[in-house]
Amino acid sequence: MKTLIASLLLLILPEVIDIPNPVIVQDKVKVQGTVIDADTQQPIVGATIILKEETINETSDADGNFEFFVEPGNYILEVQYIGFKKSGRLIMVPKSGLGNLIISLDPDVITLEEQIVISDAIQTKQLETPPGFAGRVNSYSARSIPFPPSNFNTEEYAEISENTFKWATKTPLSTFSIDVDGASYSNVRRMIMDGRLPVKDAVRVEELINYFNYDYEHPGGEHPFSVNTEVGKAPWNPDHQLVQIGIQGEQIEADDLPPSNLVFLLDVSGSMNSYDKLPLLKKGFKLLTNQLREDDYVSIVVYAGSSGLVLPPTSGADKETILEALNKLSAGGSTAGASGIKQAYQVAKEHFKENGNNRIILATDGDFNVGVSSNSELVDLIEEKRDQGIFLSVLGFGSGNLKDSKMEQIANNGNGNYYYIDNLLEAKKVLVSEMGGTLHTIAKDVKIQVEFNPQNVKAYRLIGYENRLLADEDFNNDKKDAGELGSGHTVTALYEVVPHGVDIDSCLSDIDPLKYQTPTTPVNGFDDELMTVKLRYKQPDGEKSQLLSQIIKRSDRSELSENLKFASSVASFGMILRDSKFKGNSSFEMVQQLAKESKGVDENGYRAEFIKIVELAELLYKGEAKK
Repeated sequence: MKTLIASLLLLILPEVIDIPNPVIVQDKVKVQGTVIDADTQQPIVGATIILKEETINETSDADGNFEFFVEPGNYILEVQYIGFKKSGRLIMVPKSGLGNLIISLDPDVITLEEQIVISDAIQTKQLETPPGFAGRVNSYSARSIPFPPSNFNTEEYAEISENTFKWATKTPLSTFSIDVDGASYSNVRRMIMDGRLPVKDAVRVEELINYFNYDYEHPGGEHPFSVNTEVGKAPWNPDHQLVQIGIQGEQIEADDLPPSNLVFLLDVSGSMNSYDKLPLLKKGFKLLTNQLREDDYVSIVVYAGSSGLVLPPTSGADKETILEALNKLSAGGSTAGASGIKQAYQVAKEHFKENGNNRIILATDGDFNVGVSSNSELVDLIEEKRDQGIFLSVLGFGSGNLKDSKMEQIANNGNGNYYYIDNLLEAKKVLVSEMGGTLHTIAKDVKIQVEFNPQNVKAYRLIGYENRLLADEDFNNDKKDAGELGSGHTVTALYEVVPHGVDIDSCLSDIDPLKYQTPTTPVNGFDDELMTVKLRYKQPDGEKSQLLSQIIKRSDRSELSENLKFASSVASFGMILRDSKFKGNSSFEMVQQLAKESKGVDENGYRAEFIKIVELAELLYKGEAKK
């Protein structure tokens, strides 16, 4: 059965974007316009404006307005926004420029079906209800999951084997590295906004949770971060408890950040020749350039079939030169990513700033195909370079050939972080609003080890962090690499805990309960303790770790704080998307209710956007929406 829907307003856009004007080349003139809803005559925020002949890709602002610069002539202008029909029209740009263009988009009436390409024929097929979802939402007979009709999608994601429940008597220690990456959330958002559900292994639950900031207490002592804990009922299984461990990094104001030695390592290969890749990349780096100070220096290394330095170290005061270098970039050729990485580290090392922020920002779709290109070889290369005191940020772009697994491993092993940029607002979030956290590390090799008290804990499960797990002995090993914490960053980890006296489903654990190891008498002095949390970290230029320790007491509290309630809503959403066997009573209705109750101040609108994304995902599950 095909279900029809009319217009769907996806997002509450976070902020008005202030995009610096590009360098104006002689003979180029301004084109200005507004995108509106044909039915309501209201502005459409976040519409995509494409001028293919010039590889121009713009986004309408909070008033529906857009502008760009081109040479006088005739062009085909395309405007699109999900839930509306695409508009294409010929525009004639005179020497005096063109203003007051009004682009009206008609709401689209759309159906949901899967297209399967077989030879030259296209067939449509209704998909079956996935295991575990029957009865969770209505009208499953109408459910179809849409997939791109093209058979050229070569995106790669590392396989994730979900953490299971561990018996506290058998495995009392849980050890892992922190993860501040937010790439999985923005990538999942991109897929849902494209009208399709994310592939299972694209959903890393901890990255969904850590995309958002939480109202944790700020550090006030000798350490660069605070540790905040809470215990409450697990919303998807009220018989279980949910334990939150929250880290709040010290916030350093932009003017107080140390001077930066930045190397923009930009992929300009042929695979980047798409409006959501190099054109978006250039816009994002222009936003960052606009934030640079006089004592910040930028170099630009590009790579395609080979690599090259296109901008030697240039002061942030000379923004025009940096912007001009960005404007000149174009895509073409194969992808020698390893060659570019080597040259970028060489440039960063030659201009190393003592007591400064030395960082490479790699922007790519990850599709390396010349020279060293396998994940293991690239990880070896990055590990060889990371001890030089140079940090790494990885920004992923585009779709269809996104090598998510490669970029995540490069960042994880290069003293770095990984973000996925799906639109200009995300670029602003990462490179402007949260610039201090993205670019300035306040603590490195941050590890967490939790010891559970088997007197009070029957079993536990770490939610997410599957690719950040460490051996217990790695906690005290200062040679073992772990995650980095940036200025102002928050990191959240959730444990689902089964208290004693509560039965656990045998299918949720890898092993049967032990017969002889169950404690029968209280341990003196610790009967009120649930667990002990220990953290180790190093200073950004340090080699010896420091230790923190904190005890979490038993609690019968059922009400969740705003922090834990919102984190649990995101975790529940992630488990639904993964069709996790641990999702319990999770439902889209529950996720939305928890998120709405804990939206809080939401100054930038990220939590409101999350609620809209959940609504759209529910429609996709019900079979009531498609691209």
